[in-house]
Amino acid sequence: MLKCAGRELDFDRTRVMGILNVTPDSFSDGGQWAEKGRALRHASEMARAGADIIDIGGESTRPGAQDVGVEQELGRVIPLIEAVVSEIDIPVSIDTSKPEVMTAAVAAGAGMINDVFALRRRGALDTAASLSVPVCIMHMQGEPRDMQHSPDYRDVAGEVLDFLLARARACQLAGIPSQQIVIDPGFGFGKTLQHNIDLFRALPALVAAGYPVLVGISRKFMLGQLTGQPIGQRLSSSPSAAVLAAQAGASIIRVHDVAETVDALKIVTALQAD
Repeated sequence: MLKCAGRELDFDRTRVMGILNVTPDSFSDGGQWAEKGRALRHASEMARAGADIIDIGGESTRPGAQDVGVEQELGRVIPLIEAVVSEIDIPVSIDTSKPEVMTAAVAAGAGMINDVFALRRRGALDTAASLSVPVCIMHMQGEPRDMQHSPDYRDVAGEVLDFLLARARACQLAGIPSQQIVIDPGFGFGKTLQHNIDLFRALPALVAAGYPVLVGISRKFMLGQLTGQPIGQRLSSSPSAAVLAAQAGASIIRVHDVAETVDALKIVTALQAD
């Protein structure tokens, strides 16, 4: 169970994290929720559809994305976090790698930190430890601006797991309890299609490491490569991948299409044999 600033997230079933990007350039929904009112309505819709947690981000991490300044990111996410927390009774996560944004977001009511850099940026680890909320640490080879230039691994699953376990140990040494740590293998972050496939097939090994595993594969390029469908037409492939991830033991599925994913998980839970 994660203790998210007064709200709890247990893992008696796979939980669904709804994505809420307030960015102009995210790969799938850039600009769609940049206006606060629309973003708040979308958060409410995701909660009604069955989202267990809302992940708010103000800086794109798509391949080739450039950094956003601290003040700009704060201006994008803090008013929305305050609004969502006041109106929706589920945990909110802040998707950021900046210590200043982590601090302000938790002060505004966010109950979890989701960092694609795995708390490796200057000051991020100590800041996260001081805030006493769960953290999600993700694997990424390189940085968003260059991560897809030439990804290279000898053993992608082994290397990703080693990295995540090392970062989890660093979190614990900094004072973050082990039960407040979630790991994310980082599908699409510095990985080719075959790397992603191999990593997905290795999910049971990542789950066996003992930390809750978050899988973010919604609408991603690998699904387009496998189906030949553009971003806007991956509504069937994304829930399919989510179901497989849940069956492999993932604790959290991070998705754009909450209603469809929740329904898919309900059907599988109801129909599969005990």
